[in-house]
Formats: sequence, C-alpha cells, structure tokens
Amino acid sequence: MSKYLLEIGTEELPHKFIKSGIAQLKANFEKLLNENKIGYSGIKTYSTPRRLALIIDGLAQKQPDTEKLVKGPVSNIAYKEDGSLSPAGMGFAKKNGVSEKDLFVQDNYVWAKISVKGKDIAEVLKENAESTVLKLQGPYFMRWAALDVKFQRPIRWVVSLLDDEEVKIKIAEVESGRFSRGHRFKSSKVEIKNPDCYEKALYEANVMANQEERKKHVVESAKKKAAEINAEVYLDDDLVEEVTNLCEWPVPVICGFDEKYLAIPEKVTVTVMAVHQRYFPMYKDGKLLNKFITMTNYIGDDFENIKAGNERVVVARLDDAIFFFNEDTKKPFADNVEKLKGITFQKGMGSVYDKTMRIIELSKYLCDELKTKSRETIERTALLCKADLVTSLVFEFTELQGFIGADYALNAGEKPEVVQGIKEHYFPLGADSELAESIEGQVVGIADKIDTICAVFAEGKKPTGSADPLGVRRATLGIIKTVIQKGLSINLEELIKKSVLLLPSNTSGADKTTEDVKNFFEQRLNILCSEQYPHDVVEACIANKSPLADLRDFTLRLDFVSEIVKEQDFAALNEAANRIIRLIKDKNVKSEAEKSLFTNEYEEKLYEGIQAVKSEDYKTLYAELKSAVPSVNSFFDNVLVMDKDEKIKENRMALINSLKLKFDKIADFSKIAG
Repeated sequence: MSKYLLEIGTEELPHKFIKSGIAQLKANFEKLLNENKIGYSGIKTYSTPRRLALIIDGLAQKQPDTEKLVKGPVSNIAYKEDGSLSPAGMGFAKKNGVSEKDLFVQDNYVWAKISVKGKDIAEVLKENAESTVLKLQGPYFMRWAALDVKFQRPIRWVVSLLDDEEVKIKIAEVESGRFSRGHRFKSSKVEIKNPDCYEKALYEANVMANQEERKKHVVESAKKKAAEINAEVYLDDDLVEEVTNLCEWPVPVICGFDEKYLAIPEKVTVTVMAVHQRYFPMYKDGKLLNKFITMTNYIGDDFENIKAGNERVVVARLDDAIFFFNEDTKKPFADNVEKLKGITFQKGMGSVYDKTMRIIELSKYLCDELKTKSRETIERTALLCKADLVTSLVFEFTELQGFIGADYALNAGEKPEVVQGIKEHYFPLGADSELAESIEGQVVGIADKIDTICAVFAEGKKPTGSADPLGVRRATLGIIKTVIQKGLSINLEELIKKSVLLLPSNTSGADKTTEDVKNFFEQRLNILCSEQYPHDVVEACIANKSPLADLRDFTLRLDFVSEIVKEQDFAALNEAANRIIRLIKDKNVKSEAEKSLFTNEYEEKLYEGIQAVKSEDYKTLYAELKSAVPSVNSFFDNVLVMDKDEKIKENRMALINSLKLKFDKIADFSKIAG
C-alpha cells in the first residue's frame, strides 16, 4: 500500500473558500478513485491561506484487471455465408484487440470478451490529477496569464509524491516537484521527501499545515495570552474559523485602546474588533476590557510595530463609532420614528414608517390572539423596533440593527421589556441562531417577518432557486420555529390573511397572495420537520388538515403518528384506512348515512363501530379506530359498496366516509408508506 501527497500552492486564498475548497478536493479524489476501482483507506486534507493539500493513505498500487463484454454488429453482417468473418466482423475484432476465437454470438449479435489490464496508480494520477483539481468551484474564480483555466487564485507551485517518488503532473501549466514553500518571511523552498514528513517539514518552516491543529493553537494561545492579564477571551466560532484561515503561523499579541471608547454600546465595540478587524475582544469579571488580541502571521519577537498599527486602525474605527453615538443620542430616540417616512421599505409597499404602522396593527392582533398581559410593552416595542434604522451608527454598522436600537432605547429610559423586545425582534439571525425569549420580541418579530414575507409575495418577488435576497426563507422558518418552540397559540392562516389585507396593494390579488404565502409556509414546514420526522409522516400530517391553523396540534400529531407507525398492529389499521380512502377519493359523498337504508348486519355493525369512535384525544381516538378495524374488514369482505340501487350506494359511501373523517383527525393515512 502507498501514500500519495498532492499540494496545490496558490496566492492568498479568500478565507471563506478554504473550507469548501478542501472538502471539494477530497470529494473529487474520492470519486476519481472509486470510479477507477482503486482501493484506499482514507484521505486527509490540509489547508493554509496559501495551499490546499491532501494525503491519500492505503493506496493500491494499480487498478484491478477486469473483463468487459463489448457488443458488435448483427451476426449475419459480421459473418459471411461460409461462416468466416466479414470485413465488418474483422474490423470489430481489430478495433477491440481480439482474435476471431474470442468472438461469440448471443441474441443474434456478435460479442467480444475483452481483458482490460489495470493501470498503475501513478498513470491514473498523471492522467486525471489536473482535471480533478480544476473541478473545484466557488465564487469569484479567476483567470491569470494567458491560461484558459480558472481557479480561486493563481496556482504557483504543485507537489505530487507517491511514497518517495515524484509523480510528474502539470496543473495550470505549473509542473509538479517535491518542493513546497514555507512561511513568507522564512523559507522560499521546503523539500518534501515523502508524504509522511509533510506536516513536520512545513512546521519546521513555520507553517502549520493541519488546519484543525492550527485552529486548536489559535484558541489555546489566545486563552493563554488573555490569562496573562487575568482576562477571558471572546471566542466566536466564525471568528476563530476566519482567523485560522488567515494565518499559517498564528502568534497572539495583546493590544489596547483608550477606556473612553467603552462608553459606546458594547455590541458596537465588539463588532468593530471581531467582525471588522478580526480581533479577539477580552473580558474581565464579565465586563469588556479596552484590550484585545490580534493573531499575527509573524516570526520574531518585536511586536511594537504590529501593536501600534493595529491600535491605530481600531481607534480610527472606534472614533467614528463614538462620534455617531454622541450625535444619535442628542435627540430623543422616539423622534426617529417620524423620520422613517423618508426610508422606502419596498417599491409599492410604502416607507419603513408605513411598515411600522402595519407591525403595530399585527402586534395588536397577536396580543388579542394570545390574550397576553404585556400589550402595552408589545405595542411600544412595535413602535420603536425600526427607529434605529435612521441613526448614523446603524448606517455605519448595518449588521447591528436591533442591537443598537436596544441600547438607544435603554439610554432613553424605555422599559427593560421594550429594550429586550427591540433587540430580539430580528431573532433568529441565522438557521441555528437563538430565538427571542421575551414575549415582546416574539410577537413583534412575528409581526415584522410576516409583513415582509407577504409584501415580497404581493410584489411577485418570491424566492426562486437558491436566490433569496430579502431573506424570506429565513423569516418564514423564524416564525415557524418561534411559534412551535415557544408554544404560541397563533393561527398562522388567519395571520397571513390579516397581513395581506394591510398591504397597500391588496386589491384583486389578495386571495392569490394569501394562498401563495400559505403554500410557501407549508413547504418550509415540510422541509424543516422532515429533518426530524419520517417524510411520509410529515406529508400525512400536513395533508389531512391545515397545519398552520394550529402548529402545536400539528407537532403533537407528528410525535404521535411517528410512534404508532412503529407498532406491529399499525399495518392492519393503515390498510383499513386506505381501503376507505381509495373508495371515497374524489367522490361527492352525502354527509350522513341513514340507518333505514341498511340492508344487512355488516352495515349495522360498522355503524355501531363508528359511533364508538368519538374521542378527541389522539391516543384514545387511535385505540377506538383500531377497535373498529374488524368491522371495516367484515364490511368490505361481505358488502358491495357500489350497489345497483343508487340510494343504497350513496348511503354506504356516506357510512364509510363518516369513518374516514375520524381517521382524518389524526392524519391522511394514504400518505404513509405501507
């Protein structure tokens, strides 16, 4: 068994591409090896800002020898009347490198059995390495020099080693060798003798090639550095990932700034450091310090210039922030609401002020639905939730909308519930982000999101494909998750109708917009729940009655049906339900059966069985339905539903339909796989 090392050296790669790049590189080589039936035990990937690499372990020396059958011409064309090969037959044999004795006739066609000798692994790599690497995809790929190929950044060197030997390949006109490159400030060339010494050789040249080890070093060295001043370091996962992909040799350095900058909202200061400058903020006893850690890509002991440069940059940003903060807080925060009239929400949907008024109306409606005692603080939150959008600080730090509004509301003396609600009404900020904890944040957040969703659909801008520039999918999931996880009793169908009617362009297209939004919600609900529950169970619980009318009931049914389908006797009940559904499907059936039209005991027994099914509790209802199954089977085995007498037929259809309606209370059993 062998090991193969491939390293693609490049100019500085964008940090956002690196994780995707190594994942694609690994997947592409896995596909190459599998398609060529080449055995291997595993693939390990490496990455730094200037390289993507992999080592394939346990690699077979060659492809296995194989045999394949090749179909040729029709036999009467391949052979002459005297049984000898015709020119067509000889051409087929020659083309496939076989003699006449290797041909045989089957199903009136000539076939050849061909032995294919497996290629050496080195030959396979030489033939396929370049195309496999250049299959990588991502945004902003570029061309360079006079080449036709595209890659994330220009390729500058390639290392290709099979054990101790070079496998000569060429990628984007760069010929491979055994020399990599170390840290920019130390070594231009690093000889790699074999794959086993790859990590060590680069480490000695001040490059941590293993991204996981480098990430671990970033975290541990930052913590250790912070401990020197008895502080704790802020370690956001995204920030750690980004810094890891920006440094080949991360070294922490403590920098600082004047304490006066701590007067501005903490979220602003942290955003300046962590998001804009990729610094690690530090805390002591839960309070933000006027110090931070910058992770340098540096070899040496003199950090004075590094400290001075980073401090100069962060102070410039914080100077802007403190100026904006002082200007914004010179006037009452509530005065900003009127200024929202100058900001367009969406074309045809009025200003952000108009949107705010709709949020207030929807919040009032939700207060009535929820019968909450927090009506006053909810309405105040709804009024002020967008007031920070006209502030200079949000204009500069748009990602902090809501957070800055909360700080300004606190500064203006608003109630704590209102402050929290303003901050939380944008939650969740991402697919796995936290939900609003306060009722103010939950209600106003739902009102805000439903207004945005309905406005987008009313203007014909609903998401298509992967494009969703207005965040409609995230907003929809945010509402669904908030309602379900926070146990809110909200009829989303009615909320959608209410929201559409409040829009300025709600005339002739209101019904269609409402239906489109409702369908979109059900699609997102289906996708979300299918991650946790069997897809057929989700479909069954959506199809029988609108899940949006009561999401709490929907999730209750999901949990219940997911359990009963595992029971041994479920199959009998499911089959009984489906016999009824297949017969009733797409037919107009009268509402109730008349006992006077019964003609046999089986109808009587089924009717009695149906009358016994009356519980609203799903567990009890299910037990009652199971008890009715024998009478259902007896009915179908002994009674012809489609009787010649139209009245009797309609009465029997009504009888079984009344039982179908009982099944429908739980789910549409026709959607559940048998």
